[in-house]
Amino acid sequence: MSLEFTDKNFDQEVIKSDKPVLVDFWAPWCGPCQMMSPIIDELASEMEGKVKVGKINVDENPDSSSKFEVMSIPAIKIFKGGKVVKELVGAQSKEALKEELGKI
Repeated sequence: MSLEFTDKNFDQEVIKSDKPVLVDFWAPWCGPCQMMSPIIDELASEMEGKVKVGKINVDENPDSSSKFEVMSIPAIKIFKGGKVVKELVGAQSKEALKEELGKI
C-alpha cells in the first residue's frame, strides 16, 4: 500500500527522506488518477525498502501542489535528496515508472 503524503508531513516524509521518493499528485475526481491508483499501490509493494511511494491529494493539500508547480494531474514527481529529479505528467505504466526509478 502506498503512503499518504500531506502538506503537514511532506517535509518529513519526502524532502528529508534518506531514500528516493515517488510522489503521485492526484485528486478523486480525476479519471486518469483513478487508473494510476492500483499501479502506485503495486509499485509501493514492489519497491518497499528501496523507494518510498505515495500519493498526495491536490485538493486537500494545496501548499505542496503549489510549491511544486503542479498544473496538471496525475503528476508524478521523483525526489532524491530533497530535490525533484524527474517529473512525469499524465497516466504512466508501472514499467515506465520502474524504469525511471532505476535511473536514480
